[in-house]
Amino acid sequence: MSLVHVIDVESGNLQSLTNALEYLGYEVRLIKVASDPALSQASKLILPGVGNFGHFVDNLVSRGFEKPLRDYVASKKPLMGICVGLQALFTGSAESPSSKGLGFINHELTKFSDEEKPVPEIGWNTCESEAPLFGLDPLKRYYFVHSYAAILNEDVKSRLALDGWKLAVAKYGSEEFVAAMSKDNVFATQFHPEKSGMAGLDIIDNFLKDKHPVINHSAEESSLLRNDYSNYGLTRRIIACLDVRTNDQGDLVVTKGDQYDVREKSEKGNVRNLGKPVELAEKYYKQGADEVTFLNITSFRDCPLRDAPMVQVLKLAAKTVFVPLTVGGGIKDVVDVDGTFVPALQVASLYFRSGADKVSIGSDAVYAAEKFYGLGGRGDGSSPIETISKAYGAQAVVISVDPKRVYVDGPDATKHKTFETKFPSKDGQKWCWYQCTVRGGRESRDIGVWELTKACEALGAGEVLLNCIDKDGSNSGYDLELINHVKSAVRIPVIASSGAGNPRHFEEAFEQTGADACLGAGMFHRSEYTVKDVKDYLLSKGLKVRKDDL
Repeated sequence: MSLVHVIDVESGNLQSLTNALEYLGYEVRLIKVASDPALSQASKLILPGVGNFGHFVDNLVSRGFEKPLRDYVASKKPLMGICVGLQALFTGSAESPSSKGLGFINHELTKFSDEEKPVPEIGWNTCESEAPLFGLDPLKRYYFVHSYAAILNEDVKSRLALDGWKLAVAKYGSEEFVAAMSKDNVFATQFHPEKSGMAGLDIIDNFLKDKHPVINHSAEESSLLRNDYSNYGLTRRIIACLDVRTNDQGDLVVTKGDQYDVREKSEKGNVRNLGKPVELAEKYYKQGADEVTFLNITSFRDCPLRDAPMVQVLKLAAKTVFVPLTVGGGIKDVVDVDGTFVPALQVASLYFRSGADKVSIGSDAVYAAEKFYGLGGRGDGSSPIETISKAYGAQAVVISVDPKRVYVDGPDATKHKTFETKFPSKDGQKWCWYQCTVRGGRESRDIGVWELTKACEALGAGEVLLNCIDKDGSNSGYDLELINHVKSAVRIPVIASSGAGNPRHFEEAFEQTGADACLGAGMFHRSEYTVKDVKDYLLSKGLKVRKDDL
């Protein structure tokens, strides 16, 4: 079995990369310090990174990796960079102006403009190259999650070409950027091949075998995806969500409630058991889910660091599910059973190292927003949103909000942001706002969803998971007005959740709102529709989705 070495500076989810390499038949060894003799002995080396540029490159330097990495590249042995591992090859990034990259490429990374599109870029994009690059297929979709990039113009492209770099480029909105690059023994991708399904695994395997298969497509095939920027270049993301909790027998199960009530409407009132989380996650991945989200909706007796069931779920799911995994529930500052204070960043780090790519913060996002406004519109650096995004990047932090509609007589009747609805109350009230809740919808707070999402974006959140208490379990479709209300507040991506009952509801959300992704749960768990059914329907309506069988 061939051995692959991976640099580990504790920046993001290395478990999934390890799983991908093992799935492909390789043995993996992590290198945590530059003094490890394995670094000089390595014949194949991968430099992966997630999140903040400065956090990553500063860790490389502080752990002594800078010179050994230069020596390794000079030895002409193969090196692959992934995500921030690609960015580290540049001289620097606007994300962390005081931090210096390795400088193999004399160019500074900059942030995407959010004037025309959400930032971060989160989703599945195509990329094209004039030269064969390890089997990169212009008709396949690869998973990108980043705010900063090597944004290109003709001068930059010419300079990189003169320096000998072969480029694969992608386009997000009107901005073209480096999606992958190769020169001599160095190859790097901005996208995550280990999270890009089989298309991504093929690229990793081709790199390790030094294969550059030529990809040919007919003109008809090429017209299917190329130059489609109706969603800024991304496909419409379909996310499968698994609400996970312990049932009355102590087993970890996937359940689904009606307005957050997960118990059967029967005399016994047992927790609904819709399947086992790891098995269902793999099932939805094989059906074509673009992401899988696990929401821990129970409180285990031990603190999250000893919450073996959810950690184990992530570890096992990441072995067979090669798309992004999000975990929510318990991502907060906690006190362990022995009285030890455990910060939210440490809790999140455990989940990242167990296979999660993003963490979802619920009630604590509300508390953070309340504190933000209490301090006059600023954070103090202590909230889970701030600490986690500072280390792992905004794209790793999702806020999960549970609002409910409140009708009022007019905008002057409340301090919260209102809008005129097309669906008046039974008393004829035409104005409403959305009140945020905590503790799984059991407690209402005096803050609106518009104000909350703006505050969380300012604190460093990179995505909004937008639930709706009024729609949950209704199978009547998403609350389209709520989605548009929140989209008017933020520039980060918004995931529509709560209410999906059939494929048409996904189409409505994508066509009538600015939703960046749509999430389904009960309709999938009850086998009423599959993820593939939803994607086939969207394709029939002219909406682009990721299809591995193209």
